[in-house]
Amino acid sequence: MELTLNHCLTARPIKVALVGECMIEMRGEPGAAITQTFGGDTLNTAVYLARLNPRGAIAVDYVTAVGSDAFSAAMRRSWLDEGIGDAHVRVIEDALPGLYFIQTDPHGERRFLYWRGEAAARRMFEGPEAEAMLDALADYDYVYLSGISLAILLPQGRERLIQALHRARRAGTRVAFDNNYRPHLWPDSETARQAYRELLPLTDLALVTWEDDALLFGYRDTDALFKAYAEAGVREVALKRGAASCLIQCPTGRLEVPAQTVAHVVDTTAAGDSFSAAYLASRLRGGDPEQAARWGHCLAAQVVQHRGALIPQTAMPNMGASSLPSVAQA
Repeated sequence: MELTLNHCLTARPIKVALVGECMIEMRGEPGAAITQTFGGDTLNTAVYLARLNPRGAIAVDYVTAVGSDAFSAAMRRSWLDEGIGDAHVRVIEDALPGLYFIQTDPHGERRFLYWRGEAAARRMFEGPEAEAMLDALADYDYVYLSGISLAILLPQGRERLIQALHRARRAGTRVAFDNNYRPHLWPDSETARQAYRELLPLTDLALVTWEDDALLFGYRDTDALFKAYAEAGVREVALKRGAASCLIQCPTGRLEVPAQTVAHVVDTTAAGDSFSAAYLASRLRGGDPEQAARWGHCLAAQVVQHRGALIPQTAMPNMGASSLPSVAQA
């Protein structure tokens, strides 16, 4: 199955559904003024994917559950303002969104404090009301989700999502997965490993953070990781390594794409999410893995120079810049 969609230049937009959780984001110092916005790994990716779509070639929808409160309503307005559809957002009357607080150190590294145990998104695939959302996944060309998307769900909802992805993939839908492993969201590491093992055979494109998979699966090196993903049937893997180069394994071989140098990192929040968005945007618009990784590095390098998950629209880089780093064969 080829990753790039043949109809990417035709009149019909490529339909992409991103499954996950949007939370209330707060930042500042305890006891001082607080800045409030919204964020979450797959939501960040959805926003950047929508922004990298100037000609409307990609239709981006967010799939989640929210409450009926004012924060939930404001979330949905913010998505629509970014060009993200909310047709498959479930409203759960007795629930609220999750919340997280970001603190950053002098080097831009962040620390998160979460309040999400009773968040609406945990219940998005529970009960008969979820059937329409799950069935709708087969209507998309691509479904994107992350390890966090899996982790926040209750066990039954997670199993229903996996089964829905089986059905969708049989209907021609392709799956992109960002591993984003967060140990505190799982009851234990074996539960997480089992969920990943169920999802990886359904995955066409894996966007992997090296540290996360090394922690979860204990890979001794990148060769071991690539071998495991190939055995699972994943055809394309982009291995993110922070400020180091990105390694790519695809049917044509392996590539190494250098990262862009950033003199002053302000905040690393959403660096990986933005890389994934740019990589996927490039591939869906006909770019090869080399160009996709360059796009990923370019956007991530800009994102880490701003505070918060979502940079201003005016700060979005020109992805066609000729000064992007060159690629080297691994």
